[in-house]
Amino acid sequence: MPRVLNVVAAAKPEEFAPALVEFGTNRPSEGEVTIEIRAAGINPSDAKAMMGLMPSAVWPRTPGRDFAGLVVEGPAEWRGREVWGSGGDVGISRNGSHGEVLRLPMKALSAKPANLSMEAAGTVGVPFVTAHEGLQRAGFPARGDTVAVFGASGKVGQATIQLASRAGAQVFAIDRRGDAPRGHAAGPVRYIDASREKPAEVIRGETGGKGARVVYNTVGSPWFADANASLAKRGTQVFIATIDRAVPFDIFTFYRGMHTYAGIDTLAIPAVECAAIFDALRPGFEDGTLQPFPVRSSGLFPLERAVEAYRQVLAGSAERLAFVPR
Repeated sequence: MPRVLNVVAAAKPEEFAPALVEFGTNRPSEGEVTIEIRAAGINPSDAKAMMGLMPSAVWPRTPGRDFAGLVVEGPAEWRGREVWGSGGDVGISRNGSHGEVLRLPMKALSAKPANLSMEAAGTVGVPFVTAHEGLQRAGFPARGDTVAVFGASGKVGQATIQLASRAGAQVFAIDRRGDAPRGHAAGPVRYIDASREKPAEVIRGETGGKGARVVYNTVGSPWFADANASLAKRGTQVFIATIDRAVPFDIFTFYRGMHTYAGIDTLAIPAVECAAIFDALRPGFEDGTLQPFPVRSSGLFPLERAVEAYRQVLAGSAERLAFVPR
């Protein structure tokens, strides 16, 4: 009988007590499918939810948002097909992917690119969904647009750079040090070491004074002022996180610049809606203009090592981690 992790919310990482339990023999409900999990990404939000830091999380629960696997129960047109996906409800308000099986609505299914391994496909999820949703909300960039990514070395930053460069945008990538990790890009990227250069001056200087139409701020408050200073007229700044909740805000500059702010919370995007994002991502992964994050063998965990895996992601692992249940 298949097994899944069952977790009760914990106040501290050392109190995590995930238990392997039997999934049960009940069949999927009408309109649902059962997916045999081959790889499931481990995200910081998975562990944070177990610590009670995600108010929408309902426990006890099987955690895990990202997945890749094989449909084993469901309509004939889906049985035996390889799928990938994620969802803000998966592992939060419904049982998630950190187990041997996952049950989801059929409408949440997206066919996995054949050229991606299960491990690669199972760890694409949250970073690329977040990047895509932010760019979509800002008006997806086209050739000739300018996109600036603050906090570019993080996984969402790297995914945003991939999507913007694939679209043909002029891309600026900003970090606080010159040796920050750099990922794949389909076109040239101007990397800015903010410890040596002022981002807004570089961006305006290399765009004829215009600035960036889209500024994707992956960190929040530490980059708020620099990001605002980099915005073009009618530009949009995208936020996905912050450290300080309150920042100085110049209303005059905001309205004179005709600026827009877009907040992204992928917990509000259920698996059914994420399926459309994965369908939109598929062509890029199939033609190689988008690349999955490298997953080392040391970052693959059986379910029996769940405590170790969750503690590693909470410690700020720079590598993508995943459960490989089988």
